[in-house]
Amino acid sequence: MELKGKHVIYQGGFGGIGLWSVKKFLERGVKRIAIFDRRVDPRALQELKDVYIDSSIFFVQFDITNNESITEAFESAIKFMGHFDVLVCGIMDDSQVERTINVNLTGMINSTFIALPYMDRSKGGRGGTIVNISSVGGLQPIPYVSVYSGSKHGVTGFTRSMGNPYSYKHLGVNFITICPGITDTDLVANLECKATFEFAKVIAMRFKSAASQSPEMCASNLVKVVETGKNGGVYVLDLAMIEEVNFENVWEPVFR
Repeated sequence: MELKGKHVIYQGGFGGIGLWSVKKFLERGVKRIAIFDRRVDPRALQELKDVYIDSSIFFVQFDITNNESITEAFESAIKFMGHFDVLVCGIMDDSQVERTINVNLTGMINSTFIALPYMDRSKGGRGGTIVNISSVGGLQPIPYVSVYSGSKHGVTGFTRSMGNPYSYKHLGVNFITICPGITDTDLVANLECKATFEFAKVIAMRFKSAASQSPEMCASNLVKVVETGKNGGVYVLDLAMIEEVNFENVWEPVFR
């Protein structure tokens, strides 16, 4: 996708990866970008407006765990943008079981279904791309943060399911899954305090010595995938590398 002149909605745009991703989109010349988040970062927002003077930047306060809030956020964005070409759902949490599932998975699914009528070509939309941010923990188990890993497996499975050719034929919307590796953000700080079990804290602490990437590098590669990725594609972004994941088909239905 050519991003110059496009309209983008970024959920979680003031987060570690999110803010850098917003900057990378703006560097590509997007015309309008709406940042959805629970609270505004006034300084960051003003800096974006001061630097990227040729783009319109808009903040919408919303709660991804509340459907009414999600609906109102998209309605506000449409009034500002008219339409949107790209939706990135990048909010992540791992602090509590219910909130982890609601933020990482349920909120992402609800956001997708609320966004689709605006994009659906069969209903007069312009098509576009929806990018859901999963994790390497959504590809293989991470035993010390089991709930987080489980929620991200759900993100991967949902987005892959939505990104099949049959759905694209009807909707005209691409679905891409992004799986960052260990990235230097608040999410990975103090991992031992976020472990599922007390005995898992020892394993979590070992990850402090693991190689990691900067949020800027992850964001740069995220935008590259939006530009070049294919519908249904799953991409690992780790240590400045982009790698597409090829899944083995382990089951086929038997029709009678």
